[in-house]
Amino acid sequence: MNKKWLKAFVTLGSVMALTGCGSGSLTETTNQSAENADEIRIGGNWELSGNVSAYGVVQNNAIKLAVDEKNQAGGLLDKKINYLEYDNKSTTEEAVSGAEKLVDENAAVIIGPSTTNNTEATISTVTRAKTPLISATATADNITLDQEGNVLDYIFRICFQDSLQGGSLAEFSNKEGYTKAAIIKDNSSDYGQNLSDEFHKHFDGDVVREESYVAKESDFNSILSNIKNSDAQVIFVAGYYEEAGPIIKQAREMGIDLPILGPDGFGNKEIINLAGEENWDNIYYAAHFVENEDSPQEVKDFLAKYRETYQSEPDMFSALAYDAANLAFDAIERAGTTDGEAVQKALAETKDFTGVTGNFSMDEKHNPSKTVFIQEVKDGQVVGSQAIEAVK
Repeated sequence: MNKKWLKAFVTLGSVMALTGCGSGSLTETTNQSAENADEIRIGGNWELSGNVSAYGVVQNNAIKLAVDEKNQAGGLLDKKINYLEYDNKSTTEEAVSGAEKLVDENAAVIIGPSTTNNTEATISTVTRAKTPLISATATADNITLDQEGNVLDYIFRICFQDSLQGGSLAEFSNKEGYTKAAIIKDNSSDYGQNLSDEFHKHFDGDVVREESYVAKESDFNSILSNIKNSDAQVIFVAGYYEEAGPIIKQAREMGIDLPILGPDGFGNKEIINLAGEENWDNIYYAAHFVENEDSPQEVKDFLAKYRETYQSEPDMFSALAYDAANLAFDAIERAGTTDGEAVQKALAETKDFTGVTGNFSMDEKHNPSKTVFIQEVKDGQVVGSQAIEAVK
């Protein structure tokens, strides 16, 4: 590589299911408003089972950690937080059901789902109810906009967008001198398509081969053979960990030792299990934050508390969810109420929020201003991180 890498490492170690955390479990739906209740309810709509559950589980864990910390510090507006979690089973249908049930349970804010498609499916539900939704990890650019490009009042996110990470991965490739790339994209998700489009837009070289797959596919030998027979210098896998892991494994077993680029979907420990640690090498992926000796104290504290509580390694998805929860608490405190319109206004006016994934303000499209980091993996370990100026 021709860039100077920062010494860094990341902790990549890491049926309605409504349960309560904090004030106890909820067994009955009430007609009590969130503002007048004896507790403040925060909803979590997560992929706790199904094909991308590795994302949802760690994010749900992180929110429970944030809720426990806040309750120990006195709660919100002198009330205890009751966290309601819903398992959407990694499907859009259940994501909608989860949003409806959390709205019915008078959640002041809903956090999640993890994925773009599931988040998009819930937008109309929370908008009608005027319940703010904070996405920790839905990266599609249009998540916060309607079809005419107008801002959706009740939808916010704290992660960078696909245009930023797709463009930054292309810019990284340009700086490394790659002139011929191959793309393998998840054709069944907006996530994969958006990332591929942005890479195309910003890559200065030629995309000499483009292949696609659909979710839950497992045999990638045919498309990898096509890439092996091309003159590609680098491979960009635009998709989630469930398929990216086997793609990496099968590529290495086929003798393809080219650098493999990935989006933030690579940032979960399960991808290493699927790829095989021996194949987790010469990988570069987009990340929302890094940990090193110069990390702020809030980063070190979060990582230590997560490890102690769950006896497992946190990852960037857990860090983003932790920030989303604390942003929700911050907005409610600034609003001085759980009224949806007041909390929405407070979220839109967020300035200089300090989180473990960085400090940010909310822009006019309800997106944060953040840096994209590219992590370098060698011999199964993250050995460096490079900040790439975000491009659109």
